[in-house]
Amino acid sequence: MTVIGELRMRASDDLSLRGGWDASLKTRVGLTGAVMALLFIGVNIATPLYPLLQDKLELGPFGVTVAFSAYVLALIAGLVCYGHWSDHIGRRAALVIAVVVGLAGGLVFAFAPSLWMLVLGRVLQGAAVAAATGASSAALRELLPRHQDWAGRFTLLLNAGGVAAGPVIGGVLSQLPNPTVTPFLVHGAAMLAVLVPLWLLRARPALAPAPGDARRALRPRRLRLAADAKSQFWIAALTGLLSFAVFGMVLSLAPGYYADVFGIESRVLLGVIASLTLAASAVSQLLGRATPATIAPALVGMGLGVAVLVLGGHVASLPLVIAGSLLAGTAQGLAFRGAFNDAAAAIEAAQHAQVISLIYVVTYAGSAIPVLGLGLVANQVGLDATFVLFAATTLAGCLVLAAVSWARLRRRAPRA
Repeated sequence: MTVIGELRMRASDDLSLRGGWDASLKTRVGLTGAVMALLFIGVNIATPLYPLLQDKLELGPFGVTVAFSAYVLALIAGLVCYGHWSDHIGRRAALVIAVVVGLAGGLVFAFAPSLWMLVLGRVLQGAAVAAATGASSAALRELLPRHQDWAGRFTLLLNAGGVAAGPVIGGVLSQLPNPTVTPFLVHGAAMLAVLVPLWLLRARPALAPAPGDARRALRPRRLRLAADAKSQFWIAALTGLLSFAVFGMVLSLAPGYYADVFGIESRVLLGVIASLTLAASAVSQLLGRATPATIAPALVGMGLGVAVLVLGGHVASLPLVIAGSLLAGTAQGLAFRGAFNDAAAAIEAAQHAQVISLIYVVTYAGSAIPVLGLGLVANQVGLDATFVLFAATTLAGCLVLAAVSWARLRRRAPRA
């Protein structure tokens, strides 16, 4: 089936829609993975470049957080409005759209002459990730039906690994001439290299072609909370919100703060430091053992890790910043995976997609709303005081949520 045929949601028995490159299973899995990895790398390439962009466009801390948060808000809106479209237009067509929009977003961001053009570029990147998130996850599960656990871990690796690799790759590519533009041009070339074979691929037909008026199937979905899994939902959603607030802080304001406090001029080093928390999270989720019993202690560890990270910046101790980043990321991975799995297990199959989507909406909001607040406060009192306030608030939130999780676990434990 051609991309145009998928977008038209044509029936799979239409002979005119057959043809294209009949790629192997490994190639299909590789293309799917490459799309997601490149999209997540692309949205975080700018992390070590924010100090340069602040000077180039005369942005304050709030301007940086506005540009950063625009991506997240667009991602949330996309998940709600069209995250389900791949069920009807096909996985490949959704990924093609995501690559094209993501490529456009990166180029707009690279050549942006003002804050609002940065925002437009980030909005396009968020829209692209929203289109690809559900499509890629579903595609991997359909391509690997007998290896569902492996498909889930591979999806996690692509997401978390791409996010963690983005700042490092951005720092490395910024060593080339024109550092605020070249990284996006190189990334755009990689996106084009994936788009061509993806377009030529002979894809499966749409899973659920919409009968009659196709527009009805493409309407935004209503996200609902399962009545029998409210406690699991809120623990998972708020754990995600807290942890993504931490991610948002280290990916937006922290690089410029570290550059000032430690006198770091190397954008590669700034990218590496910013990626530590996310890399530790990815490793712990892939290799660690997360159960409902690990949620409470992991939440405490995440709060303490953020406190140590911020303390390191406050006293200008890079080893403390590194140690706190690794502790916060490792604990976050265990807390979120444990809470997410607990919530997923408690949801009926018919409500699974809706409730999981709602968890991600709350989770991704943590990378936008708190980060915008940080930018506003930083404009008034400076980054150092803002980060201290953030650490205290995050630690308090983690302790409260850990107490709720521990109390719930005690209620579920069998009595003698």
